[in-house]
Amino acid sequence: MTPAYRAVMIVGTPIMRWSRLTVSGLEALPTSGPTLVVANHDSYWDPIAIAVAARPRRQIRALAKSTLWKVGVIGRLMDSMGHIPIERGSTNEAAVDTARAALAAGACIGVFPEGTRSLGTPLRARSGAGRLAIAVPDATIVCARVTGATDVVRLPKRPTIAVEFFRPEGGGVHDGEDASALMHRLLHEIRRTAPCSIPGRRRTAAKFALRAGAAATTQEMDTR
Repeated sequence: MTPAYRAVMIVGTPIMRWSRLTVSGLEALPTSGPTLVVANHDSYWDPIAIAVAARPRRQIRALAKSTLWKVGVIGRLMDSMGHIPIERGSTNEAAVDTARAALAAGACIGVFPEGTRSLGTPLRARSGAGRLAIAVPDATIVCARVTGATDVVRLPKRPTIAVEFFRPEGGGVHDGEDASALMHRLLHEIRRTAPCSIPGRRRTAAKFALRAGAAATTQEMDTR
């Protein structure tokens, strides 16, 4: 692990212990070799929870939103940890090429196929991670299911976070399966027992809940 990654783990591990983090399926995560970790995303704490959970086996280099690099100190920290910036609404060819090279060289790359926090509303899976899996067929695909991380900020309530690693039931890339279909399949498996969760404290959560309710109503009307 890089020094910056170790430093973040030193800070993050006590928080996750206080959050009663439980980890299962860690044996599904290889200790070496090209590995693609695909996870759900409901909370800003998800990356820390996954990183701390995976710490006994390896470091995860994440594809993270480029806006984090706009804050000088955080941007330098992200670089030092080996993370890769991606822009929403862009094809991110350069980022995908960087991630593909790192993955092929044996790195463990972490991705959130939803592209952003769900905010309580189901989102479609984006194809970027699927492109990585197809480009590096030797990579092992590992799913990570995170629950409870949205409660970290809800003091004085003490959270209970769970991270479960598992190999996809349907296996890796199927013959003829494109990147979008692959990510849709994996996200469906992950979300099966990790429904979208609303983040934030009371006022923020209430705002997101209204938005999620409106989105659900619109979706229901569209399917009639």
